[in-house]
Amino acid sequence: MSSLPIVPIAPPAPTVQPHPQGIPDCPLSLPAARSRRFPGARHARRVLCVLPLLLIGVWAADNWRVLHDGARQLTTADPGWLAIGGAFTLLCWVSAAFARQGAIPERLPPGLLLASQFAAGAANNVLPAGLGAHAVTLRFLTGRGIPLARATASLALYSLVKPVAKLLVILALLATFPTSLGATDLLPGKGTLIPIAVGVTATAVAVTLILSLVRPLRRPLLDGLRTALTDARRLHKRPVRVAALWGGSAGFSLCQAAVLACVGASLGLPVPWPDVLFAYLAASAAVGAVPAPAGIGPVDAALVFALAALGAPLSLAAATVVGFRVLTVWLPLLPGALVLSLLVRNKVL
Repeated sequence: MSSLPIVPIAPPAPTVQPHPQGIPDCPLSLPAARSRRFPGARHARRVLCVLPLLLIGVWAADNWRVLHDGARQLTTADPGWLAIGGAFTLLCWVSAAFARQGAIPERLPPGLLLASQFAAGAANNVLPAGLGAHAVTLRFLTGRGIPLARATASLALYSLVKPVAKLLVILALLATFPTSLGATDLLPGKGTLIPIAVGVTATAVAVTLILSLVRPLRRPLLDGLRTALTDARRLHKRPVRVAALWGGSAGFSLCQAAVLACVGASLGLPVPWPDVLFAYLAASAAVGAVPAPAGIGPVDAALVFALAALGAPLSLAAATVVGFRVLTVWLPLLPGALVLSLLVRNKVL
C-alpha cells in the first residue's frame, strides 16, 4: 500500500486588525513616522532653541556702549532703591500674566503662563511693535488647545485694553495730584491733538475701505471681529476675568513707571515720584505706538525730554532712563532668552 505524499501546510498569514477609523496600523511609531516624513523637523527645533540666544547676542554686541554706560551709572546708585526697582520689574511679568489670563475665558496653567510672559519679554525686545510678545503668547495659547481665531481675538482684546487702562491711570493721577503734578508742560496742545485726530480718522477710513474693496480679507476680518466681540462679552460677565484683564493692564503700566521712579530715586533725581510716574505714562502713551523693539529709542527720547521738562538735569535724566532700561531690558534679556529656548525645547511653544 503506497503512502500518500506529505504536503507541508504553510502557517496562516497574519491578519491585520483594522484601525478603528478605517486606517491600517502603521508598523512605525508616531514619532518615528514623523521623523522619517520630516527629517529636518528635529534640526529646525534645535535651531529655534538657539536662535533667540543668537539674536540677543547680536543685539547686545551692537548696543554694547549703551549697556556699558548704564551699568557704570548704576554703580553709583543706591542699591536699596535698585532692589525695589528689580522687584517692580518682576511684578511687570506677573501683571502681564494676569492681563493675558483675563483676555481668555479658559483657565491657563499659572506657572507656564508666567514663564511664557517672561519669555515673551525677551522676544519683545527683538521684534518691533510688540510682535515678539504676541507671537510667543499666540503660540502658547494654541499649544493649550485654544483655537487660532479665539487666541487671536484674545490678543486683540489685550492690545485694546492696555492703552485704555493706561489712559485711565493717567486720568487717575491727574485727579489725585491736581496741584502737585507738573503736567502742564507735558499735556498735548491743539497743535498736537489735531494731527492725532487726523491720524485716527485716516486709520478708520483705511480699514473701512479695505473691508469694502478687498473681498478675500473681508470674511476673515469680520469673523475675527465677531469672535473678539463674543469673547469680550463673555469675559466682562465674569468679575474675576474683568479684574485680571483691567487690573493686570493697569498694573503693568504702573509697575513700569515705578521702576523708573525707583531708578530716579537711586540716582537722586530731583523730581517728585508722582511726576516721574506721569512722565513715563505720558511718554509711553505718546510714542509707544512707534514700531521699535520694546519701544527702545522713541520712548527713551520722550522720557528724557519729559524728565528734563519737569526740572531734572539733562544728564541725570538720561542716566535715569539708561538705568531703567538696564533693569527692564538688559538684565532680564539673557534669562528670558534661556526660558524661551527651554519652552521651545519642551514643546510648550
